[in-house]
Amino acid sequence: YVHTFRGPHWCEYCANFMWGLTAQGVKCADCGLNVHKQCSTMVPCSCVPDLKHVKKVYSCELTTLVKAHNTKRPMVVDMCIQEIESRGLKSEGLYRISGFSDSVEDVKSTFDRDGEKTDISANAYEDINIITGALKLYLRDLPIPVISYDAYPRFIETAKLEDPEKRLKAFREALELLPAAHSETLRYLMAHLKRVTLNEKDNLMNAENLGIIFGPTLLRAPNLDAMTALNDIRYQPQVVEFLIKNEDILF
Repeated sequence: YVHTFRGPHWCEYCANFMWGLTAQGVKCADCGLNVHKQCSTMVPCSCVPDLKHVKKVYSCELTTLVKAHNTKRPMVVDMCIQEIESRGLKSEGLYRISGFSDSVEDVKSTFDRDGEKTDISANAYEDINIITGALKLYLRDLPIPVISYDAYPRFIETAKLEDPEKRLKAFREALELLPAAHSETLRYLMAHLKRVTLNEKDNLMNAENLGIIFGPTLLRAPNLDAMTALNDIRYQPQVVEFLIKNEDILF
């Protein structure tokens, strides 16, 4: 964003002085890099955000969060999934039953404040549905969904294919369109949801149920007209269901 620097400032790209009294250059909201406006177009996008600029965990762009914490995936996803797998896989209606919303909000604000020091154990939150709720909320709050807006049309088109071989190939190609952090988060999540379905006789959750729950969370239509968005709704769960069922060969 355009920034007014107080006192003399030099561009961190070309090392020349930034002239003027106001709006002399631009500053990256993620890593704090200061450059001339004309230099900003030449700066590579691979900024490593400074943790002090990343104020929260929820609603933070996925790639930014992962780079700031130097991890493969958001720690919220890792921590919630590990907790759910340690004590919740046999819980009836896992992911379908909602946790108490005040408690879910409480988990969110604790993650925003304490990051990986957040306690989500049974001592803190006995009801596993609070943890599944916190994970779903994290995924819903992402500014760019796990299946990114750029890749979204390809995933929807792929779900419409009838031929199983063509469908599998097209899904592989669609997955390659995802940024690294999104791809890794999706892979980890699908492997987890596959393990949820392996406990179906206890938790009563199969790939189809989970697709209905996670479809609109992982795939959100870019700014399409209402009619297109409405037509897509029935394909969103199918995408997730297919990814869960074919997790072992797709990822």
